[in-house]
Amino acid sequence: MNFNLYHPADQIVAIMKRIYGYGMTTMSGGNISILDTNGDIWISPAAVDKGDLKREDIVRVKQDGSIEGIHKPSSEYPFHKAIYERRKDIKAILHAHPAALVSFSIVRQIPNTRVLPTARQVCGKVGYAPYAIPGSEQLGVNIADVFAQGHDTVLLENHGTVTSGTSVLHAFQRFETLDFCARLIIKANILDKPQFLSDVQIDLLNHRTNYLPEFVPEEHSSREKEQRKKMRDLIKRSYNQMLVTSTEGTFSTRLDENSFLITPYGVDRKNLEIEDFVLIENGRREAGKLPSRSVVMHQKIYEKHPDINAIILAFPPNLMAFAVSATPFDTRTIPESYILLRDIPLLPFGPQYLDLEELATTISKESPLVLIENDCLISTGSDLLHAFDRLEVAEFSAKAIISARALGPVVPISDEQTEDLNRAFLS
Repeated sequence: MNFNLYHPADQIVAIMKRIYGYGMTTMSGGNISILDTNGDIWISPAAVDKGDLKREDIVRVKQDGSIEGIHKPSSEYPFHKAIYERRKDIKAILHAHPAALVSFSIVRQIPNTRVLPTARQVCGKVGYAPYAIPGSEQLGVNIADVFAQGHDTVLLENHGTVTSGTSVLHAFQRFETLDFCARLIIKANILDKPQFLSDVQIDLLNHRTNYLPEFVPEEHSSREKEQRKKMRDLIKRSYNQMLVTSTEGTFSTRLDENSFLITPYGVDRKNLEIEDFVLIENGRREAGKLPSRSVVMHQKIYEKHPDINAIILAFPPNLMAFAVSATPFDTRTIPESYILLRDIPLLPFGPQYLDLEELATTISKESPLVLIENDCLISTGSDLLHAFDRLEVAEFSAKAIISARALGPVVPISDEQTEDLNRAFLS
């Protein structure tokens, strides 16, 4: 799906619905604009329910200042216009008030995007703009000044955030990722203190390669076709539950001892379709497609564990709070959690790039999930549903523990009770 080929009005409606559906704005808050190739600006309307936005609600402001549409343009139109005038490379702008980013704006802080290895690259340079009355020319000047300094994302003092991009999807990905960083840092502070990555650690991203030799499949089996549909459906479910983001999250499933399917690199997880998945066979990739950068990791795990038929790399926010605060995660919350998850090792940042053998060896029947500091959760299973079930249960358990911190000390199932579970379900 090439989202950029959709009409600007349709793009704005789709992204606004995504933002509203994820609770990142209210029915009256937030605005989006797209700079058309002819200089016109398409922008969301003022005083229209963002949860029920339609194509005909989008307003077109022409270069001469005339307006086409059944509504007035957003009251924040002045700062959109000011940003476009100061930064000719920006083609789309998104503004909203997600709770986590508002929390940062009212304590005068900027979320540290070094909390995850790809976040700094996605968000770009993040700046901070001083307060001004919403909709005022001064607010436009304040924001445009910060963008003119080379920032790609701007946090607004006691207000919200503004992100920019070469497309509206690009602007949304920056918005979504910065909000995710903010939520992780807030949750990590409940557990302990967040830790951040150095330049050297972030540079390890360059150690991954997905440029495998290519091959042209002669045919696609019925099993492969079935697994493509299952992967698509589960990834969309994962995205809707905020277990992955539009830019991060990898699923794979084994087809036979020599081949597996994996998600592609650089494709919006919300809009993945069955033809996007990449077939890997004997260490080669399906011609014309680029698999996830973690493809070699998946290959190594499958080689090491013949009983594993599905792998999910996910970013569940509550569980990731443990990863970014280096807090051990105890699965003994309720019987279901321990039975399904067993022990979840917390690995230091690095082996996913430098020592795949160590990583693959850490995974076992006793530890089917692995949490990597400041990176991701790896969930494995006998099939996709099994791995996904473990992912969901792990996130629910993490959420329960973080919530319990507000009530009192967390009391896990005792060693004796754990042994009873081992005998009853795991022996």
